[in-house]
Amino acid sequence: MADVKIRKLPDHVVAHHKRKAEAAGRSLEEELRVFLTEDVMAKRKYWSDRLRKTREKIRKRHGMMSDLTEIIREERERLG
Repeated sequence: MADVKIRKLPDHVVAHHKRKAEAAGRSLEEELRVFLTEDVMAKRKYWSDRLRKTREKIRKRHGMMSDLTEIIREERERLG
């Protein structure tokens, strides 16, 4: 795991996270770790859901895409 040091963080940002940490019974370090981790996970879920929905739209509009691997292989062999 990496260690990160953040300089020149605005006081109001630190105060906000200190209040959240205290309310949750955590240290500031733990609160920031939770905050950053949850942010990354939320973004991953957003993009994963968006990709899944896009795939569903394509399948509804065009049907299942066939596997073109064999066709590409045959064409490569034909062209030499």
